[in-house]
Amino acid sequence: MSRPKPTVILSYTDPKTYKAVQVLEADAIYVVYYDDKPINLRSLHTLLDYPGPKYTRLGHSSPGHAFNLADKLNTLFKTDKFSVYALSEGIKIKEE
Repeated sequence: MSRPKPTVILSYTDPKTYKAVQVLEADAIYVVYYDDKPINLRSLHTLLDYPGPKYTRLGHSSPGHAFNLADKLNTLFKTDKFSVYALSEGIKIKEE
């Protein structure tokens, strides 16, 4: 079964490099939570400071990626507390 074509809301193509940026419609953003609370996830080398910690993306526009990450984390930490939430509405905030 092929993936359905996304609905393109906005598109911009750079005339010099021909690289395009498209804004696509999404039903929701799927986020991994731990114990029903939002989290951040970072990985780092315990013996070296370089190149520093890397933060893993926890929000995905397709549920499959989020479920795979939650399953991976549940296996890694031997728990069942990682779960996936669908965020379809939000609170608009402004940067101060």
